[in-house]
Amino acid sequence: MAVKKKKKKEKILKKYEAERKKLTTVERIKELEQELAKTKYNKKTQMHIGLVKAKIAKLREKQEKSSSKGKKGKGYTVRKTGDGTVILVGFPSVGKSTLQNALTGIDTPIAAYEFTTLDVIPGILEHKYAKIQILDVPGVVRGAAAGTGRGKEVLAVMRNADLAVIIVDATRPEHHDAILKEIHDAKLRIDQLPPDVKITKTGRGGIRVGTTVKLKKITKEMMVAIAKEFGINNADIVVREDINEDQFIDVIEGNRKYLPSVMILNKIDLITEKRLEQLTKKIKPDICISNQKKDLIPILKDLIFDRLSLIRVFLKEIGKAPDMDVPLIMFKDCTIKDVCEKLHKDFVSKFKFARIWGKSAKFGGQKILKTKHIFKDGDVLEIHLR
Repeated sequence: MAVKKKKKKEKILKKYEAERKKLTTVERIKELEQELAKTKYNKKTQMHIGLVKAKIAKLREKQEKSSSKGKKGKGYTVRKTGDGTVILVGFPSVGKSTLQNALTGIDTPIAAYEFTTLDVIPGILEHKYAKIQILDVPGVVRGAAAGTGRGKEVLAVMRNADLAVIIVDATRPEHHDAILKEIHDAKLRIDQLPPDVKITKTGRGGIRVGTTVKLKKITKEMMVAIAKEFGINNADIVVREDINEDQFIDVIEGNRKYLPSVMILNKIDLITEKRLEQLTKKIKPDICISNQKKDLIPILKDLIFDRLSLIRVFLKEIGKAPDMDVPLIMFKDCTIKDVCEKLHKDFVSKFKFARIWGKSAKFGGQKILKTKHIFKDGDVLEIHLR
């Protein structure tokens, strides 16, 4: 009797595995996501959850390669201009075009129906001497990361931006989690920095994990198991910060884009004050706006400038006073090399030395011989060329 039961069980398992092999990549991803949703996270399930997430990541990679194979779809071509590029992201009819008009003064077509914007519309926000490119793109819909509604093209534009302004309609708060999921599935990481983890593949010796910090979110055993799931069997892994399994998978795949964001709750005039209080606690927006609250636009401009981490560098000609009226706008932690490249293509090769005044200099007029010097906001730069 026991032998018959065992054979019956084996037969059922074989049939189940055969059926699973017939599933499409999309169906398999959905199945694994449902499994994740049903599994409670604890020490016993930690390893299993990590491996399931690794399988999902691999299947998405396979899905992406399969969908792009042999297809030459029309993408959006956007030339980056100005001192930084900002993309307005949200579901259709969330108010992106109206917001772009308020920020830049351009007259983008606006209507009360969805999908008004059918192409990428650029505009320029001039603020604090900076010229910031603002891109209005078609609305993102559910399944955008997988290609629904030209979502891949829209999210590809986002990969080239310096800041994402995410807009959520206060009357449709469920779009908040949905848009963040599409952004995450498109391998974009909002308000994160690349994990401080280094993986060096080796010819033999198995997987060795070294850490400089105490790991609380992931175990060494899980890292080894996830690495093997991705076909890495011999490697030295050095971890310098406490990461989770998602971040470790990101490091292995290595094609993530990290960028800052501003979260906006829009159309707050269409909900009650009580509802607004509930949503701000849940969504935690950086700013709440509406067509009736145009006075908040200057605050939003400041917020965009700050989140872009822009600084001012004032230029000085040899033997003359510095031009303190029109600064050069650069990103935080920029170097002399970065400034030279922005000013002229030949400045780096012809660089001799520079003199610096300001917070980054040890003393006024400090002579700097290398182009790796990092600026701070308000510094004055005098370049000497060969």
